[in-house]
Amino acid sequence: MSKNPWMKWSFNTTKETDRRCWTDEELALLNEAQWEHRSISRRTYAGMVNVALYTGLRLGEICNLRCQDIENVQGVACFQIRPHPEDGWSPKSAAGTRLVPIHSQLIKAGILEFLKPDQHFLFPDLANSTSGVRGASFGQAFSKLKTKLGFPAEITFHSFRHTVSTKLRNQDASFRELWIDRVLGHEASHRSQGTMNYTSSIDVRNLQSVIEALEFPSFRMEIPDA
Repeated sequence: MSKNPWMKWSFNTTKETDRRCWTDEELALLNEAQWEHRSISRRTYAGMVNVALYTGLRLGEICNLRCQDIENVQGVACFQIRPHPEDGWSPKSAAGTRLVPIHSQLIKAGILEFLKPDQHFLFPDLANSTSGVRGASFGQAFSKLKTKLGFPAEITFHSFRHTVSTKLRNQDASFRELWIDRVLGHEASHRSQGTMNYTSSIDVRNLQSVIEALEFPSFRMEIPDA
């Protein structure tokens, strides 16, 4: 009996969905969308979406922000993305540990008002899933919302990060690629010792100039008062 020549081969025929950026029209529709969730407030939803669009932070990074992770560095309010071993959480990679200046639009929207005395997490009404993933229910609820709005499968919460990255890399400005990589927590394309040392010592004002270049004229999602 002849052997099957394909027996040791595995063919994955599942088609992956390529994520894409948000369009201005889609962001405009998102402004007035009705958020409905029993335990996650509209305030938390609006705060997280604003943070995602004006920083490019990953969903896991946003969900795990602590109040202590907002710091003033060289006169600039920043999110400090860093490991929290006491809670068993750390950024996706070494490059993920970074400072991200807080966009003036975020401050104007009231993101700093989420800070409360003796409050651990910036968004305290997020819960851990049974597998220990903080904010998993938020991700599921956001997916249902965007589907309800008629947005395609290519649009996900991670699309905010794609949008930020694309916007920054298409800016007609004197931003160095390394500055953008540093803000987004990407590994530098050239891993020389000189590059690594330079990346770790980029002035926060340069990072702030990168963040402040983000503009979304069609997006005006209000953050409700506490």
